Amino acid sequence: MSDFESTEHNNRFGAVITGTGSFTPEKVLTNADLEKMVETTDEWITTRSGIKERRIADKETAASDLSFEATKKAMAEAKIKPEELDLILIGTVTPDYLLPSTACILQDRLGAKNAAVMDIVAACSGFLYGLSVAQAFIYSGKYKTILVIGVEVLSKITNWNDRNTCVLFGDGAGAAIVQRTQENNKGILATYLCGDGSLANLLHIPVGGTRTPLTKENIDKGDQYIKMEGSEVFKSAVRSMEDAATRALKEANISAEQIDLLIPHQANIRIIEATAKRLKMPMEKVFVNIDKYGNTSSASIPIALDEARKSGRIKPGDITLLVAFGAGFTWGSAVIRW
Repeated sequence: MSDFESTEHNNRFGAVITGTGSFTPEKVLTNADLEKMVETTDEWITTRSGIKERRIADKETAASDLSFEATKKAMAEAKIKPEELDLILIGTVTPDYLLPSTACILQDRLGAKNAAVMDIVAACSGFLYGLSVAQAFIYSGKYKTILVIGVEVLSKITNWNDRNTCVLFGDGAGAAIVQRTQENNKGILATYLCGDGSLANLLHIPVGGTRTPLTKENIDKGDQYIKMEGSEVFKSAVRSMEDAATRALKEANISAEQIDLLIPHQANIRIIEATAKRLKMPMEKVFVNIDKYGNTSSASIPIALDEARKSGRIKPGDITLLVAFGAGFTWGSAVIRW
């Protein structure tokens, strides 16, 4: 390491999460409800995914609405006002509009007149991508207070006639306030991001962009909904989440044994169990809430993080490992000391 790099590292600011919040719609869709909609059973869904129910937004609710509710809770805990926000980062694949960004819509609703705004399209890794961007901006000295959100309204891009996918997804939002600190021994200790676009066709929505715009014909075929090759996604997810976790731990100079709680993306209980096994972490140290919410994509980690903090699973001084994998493919991780 050069003298410049060493000085830069020693003098940089730390990035600490000072508040979290989450919000899910009131409507609960259970496995029993799905049995009446498609050819499936509660046993089939539970054994293969670990999901018992999921939350579904109503027709009028958009990503910015869920984000607003989660943000209010995070800001209240952090004791900050909207005008203190320097940057709003929203990870989502279900924005209010293609144009403008959902971050713009939320900024206006919050009254965060001093904040820059950005949506991040990294699917289930969206919150961790946002957390890494926030950390970098704070380390650079550019910003002091950043709002990071993961939000999805997946029910609106799910084919409810496809039993292979409709049983998996749910709606929700999670938010975190990331702020500058002078304490380099706490907060976000390390992050890691990566991706592999060569596997994009394994989990995608075929139409609706400039490559293949929406037409009556492809809408009639249901091509505007999520398509997934489940078994191939499973294998890539486990490998990539292990890789991301290992790299972040190495950067933080922390072993897996030192981790007090693993919060993985809540995609599938089998993926969660396989990831924990590869990291040699007992399930007692893994936070799981997929049974209540299903796969909420970018919202799953911030919702789980908020629940873990509010339920006492995370205590001051604890070290938490966050890891996710999503369409793209994208994957990422973060190590945090509280």
